Amino acid sequence: LMNVTFKINNPELETAFLKFTIDQNLIGLKGHRSVGGFRASIYNAMSKDGVQLLVEAMKEFEAKHG
Repeated sequence: LMNVTFKINNPELETAFLKFTIDQNLIGLKGHRSVGGFRASIYNAMSKDGVQLLVEAMKEFEAKHG
């Protein structure tokens, strides 16, 4: 069991990133309400392809928003 936590350098983009990931069918990434940011839960049953989809979505978002 592992949770990967991360934040976006520009907090104003957090809502846009969350919407973007939901549109990509990547759900449950919103971080804890007291900490903020994002959290990807990567369990033993999570496929490498699933992790790759998240990485590709993050790269696409970065290319669009810098």
